[in-house]
Amino acid sequence: MMTSRRIGFIGTGLMGAPMARRLAEAGHRVSVWNRTPEKAEKLVPLGVSIERTPQAAVAQCEIVIVMLSSGPVCDALLLEDCLLDAMARESTLIVMSSIPVETAQRQADEAARRGIRYLDAPVSGGEQGAIDGTLAIMVGGDATHFDGVAPVLRLLGRPSHIGPAGSGELAKLANQMIVANSIATVAEAILLAERGGADPKRMLKALEGGFADSTVLRLHGQRMVSENFTPGGPAKWQFKDTQTAMALARALELSLPVSSLVDSLFEELIKSGGGDLDHSALIQQLRRHNGRHNEERQNA
Repeated sequence: MMTSRRIGFIGTGLMGAPMARRLAEAGHRVSVWNRTPEKAEKLVPLGVSIERTPQAAVAQCEIVIVMLSSGPVCDALLLEDCLLDAMARESTLIVMSSIPVETAQRQADEAARRGIRYLDAPVSGGEQGAIDGTLAIMVGGDATHFDGVAPVLRLLGRPSHIGPAGSGELAKLANQMIVANSIATVAEAILLAERGGADPKRMLKALEGGFADSTVLRLHGQRMVSENFTPGGPAKWQFKDTQTAMALARALELSLPVSSLVDSLFEELIKSGGGDLDHSALIQQLRRHNGRHNEERQNA
């Protein structure tokens, strides 16, 4: 039996709510805070307490998990709203948001000054992975601190310690580059099959088990051919991560032409109003590209 621990959970949105649910179902004493309290109400029957302030949610907790939308939002809460000051000394802060590497490193320094252990632990796997507890969890920070909370993280998925603070976020950026580029390639393959006269659904099935097979091919390929873009991972958050990756690449004087092009395609999708759609909706932007090209060809 795992020892029950006091866990504060900040952010119970699309991903955070099922993650908090899994912790409560495992017997941990969970208190949560969300800007929209109604999003956390379904957790109450599990014994989860909904607090009116984030400070109340983390008070006297051994572990605090933050699952918010971006680096600036995390900074505002942890530093400007003084959430770090409300945490107990020698407690562990686990930031599971996707934030810039340098932001995680700065937060780790601020936490250390207050005697708080810090781990950056972004995740991949989408809403379904959060529900099923199968998230890939990439962790940066002290290895001893990671070992101390690994049993809790295993309730949420498969945690892997990567290296010092910021390493988890670096691994997540690599993950997001691969996901974004793969989505774009699968979308182009479907368009090629359609234009050439093949059945895209049968093509996707035929590719399973070959070198082209992947979660993106199977999951997002199916979403594309069925045009089901209910967000498991909204395009606007995919774009946030590709933007962060491109900024880091520039700082490192690294040229990433493929990822740069895909980043620009996601930017076009966002500007076209697709930010709240699933990131597989990138195929819609590629359809628009081909529509423009067809018009230009006809008018030439």
